[in-house]
Amino acid sequence: MAKLTKKHKEALSKVDYNKLYSLNEASELLKQITYTKFDASVDIAVRLGVDPRKANQMVRGVVTLPHGTGKDVKVLALVTPDKEAEAKAAGADYVGLDEYLQKIKDGWTDVDVIVTMPSVMGKLGPLGRVLGPRGLMPNPKTGTVTMEIGKAVQEVKSGKIDFRVDKTGIVHAAIGKISFTADKIVENASELIQTLIKLKPTAAKGTYVKSIYISTTMSPSVPVDTKSV
Repeated sequence: MAKLTKKHKEALSKVDYNKLYSLNEASELLKQITYTKFDASVDIAVRLGVDPRKANQMVRGVVTLPHGTGKDVKVLALVTPDKEAEAKAAGADYVGLDEYLQKIKDGWTDVDVIVTMPSVMGKLGPLGRVLGPRGLMPNPKTGTVTMEIGKAVQEVKSGKIDFRVDKTGIVHAAIGKISFTADKIVENASELIQTLIKLKPTAAKGTYVKSIYISTTMSPSVPVDTKSV
């Protein structure tokens, strides 16, 4: 077992695990217990009362965080020549088609999001083994397969993220950076949580939002009172 550092012990001592914090309190505390020299990501983990093995209890969606993620998202637009100018104007980092399909086939995946057109999806099918495990396969449900390429690129760049419940019933998402003010962290977290609540499957019975924890890249997690959101 790894030995706890002095700073990590100090951080742990500030978190009362017999208490549930309001989202405001948790965000303020998070800033006090993060000692990294880099701008750590703020992550949220929401445990839902669903059984993801059942198709009618799968929770998946997209949300645009009001203050973005704080991360410079690298976007690849796989488009036909007539859409290239639109993609570039919207801020896509890489724009093209066949040359990038070949690069992906050769193992290149140095992007965060891929946006494409319905007519191109047939060419992406054979690359599912490369893109699928990395969460890079475009999907109409998340708005990354569309004819409105410019709009899709802008949304991703401005803080639109997609999420899905994992096999243990937890939704994990990055909702900002520790350099954000506590208010911005609260507002981003609230936007995601409210979106999850709206997506509650009708087949889900009992308590829907079971627990919420927020943490940073190397900090302890802070338990959030689900009733406070």
